[in-house]
Amino acid sequence: MYEFNPVERFVAGTVGVPGERTFFIQARTGSRVVSVVVDKSQVIALGERTKIMLREIKKSDPTVAIKSTDNDDAPLEQPIFEEFRAGVIAMAWDGENGLIVYELREMSSSSETDDDELIFDEKDLSGDLLRVHVSPTQASAFSKRCLSLASAGRTPCPFCSIPI
Repeated sequence: MYEFNPVERFVAGTVGVPGERTFFIQARTGSRVVSVVVDKSQVIALGERTKIMLREIKKSDPTVAIKSTDNDDAPLEQPIFEEFRAGVIAMAWDGENGLIVYELREMSSSSETDDDELIFDEKDLSGDLLRVHVSPTQASAFSKRCLSLASAGRTPCPFCSIPI
């Protein structure tokens, strides 16, 4: 289990050229860095869900401060070592500490189940886990970076909208 509480930097990033990029979620505190491979669709979902979660948090508790920060456009921390590939991703609001908690769990290597038949099995929880606690301000910056990163890929075909 890799836990970052607090985290200094929490970002999504890519390695490679558009069309052949590998997407990563990376957490860093001090010299400790963890990089997890994710799908592009997971990056998009994280960006959108974080935006929705922040809106709901602000609606339910107007005292929560989300400060505007400069965009973190810096590349991923080097060297990049893939710790694992994320399968299940969860987000939760820790109201007591005023933090959003992200959990990225290792993709199950079980080949016995089809994609159509997802069954929760507690033995699948034995894989690696990245847990990151971020402030609402950090989450807002993370969301913006996720969404801009996903849209920075290949341009869509003007006729069918499939990436060229």
